[in-house]
Amino acid sequence: LEFRRVLFRSDQLPYITWDQSEPYTNMQQGFMISQRLLGRHKAGNKQIIMISDGEPTAHITPNGDPWFTYFDGWDAQQLTVEATLREAMRCTKENITINTFMLDADRSLVAFVEQMSSINGGRAFMTDAHNLGDYVMVDFLDHKRTVSRRR
Repeated sequence: LEFRRVLFRSDQLPYITWDQSEPYTNMQQGFMISQRLLGRHKAGNKQIIMISDGEPTAHITPNGDPWFTYFDGWDAQQLTVEATLREAMRCTKENITINTFMLDADRSLVAFVEQMSSINGGRAFMTDAHNLGDYVMVDFLDHKRTVSRRR
């Protein structure tokens, strides 16, 4: 199995497309990598912006092996959900906010993202690929104004 870690510069973000050839979303590992990267920064706003359908379908087991749960049923999926929520809790302890832009309105997925947002204190935006950029830009500008007013 090959894991790819793709990091983009901020000027590349508007041009990213969604590769649907791989049906797995490993949010847990994404949060782990983000914590390592953000841990290098001692000051400033530590934030993860996640754009997803909201369904965690893979995680890393305690012994370091990848676990793909997409077709394994509810019990396996629950293990992935729990691993992802534990990692969201670790982000919270490190003062890292997770803001999720969700591209699917499935009720169970919305419930998961809302639970994760509740644990972390981040926000969840229900959107689609057509107006995602508008949500991201409005959120960014609102945050910049809030930070400017605090100074």
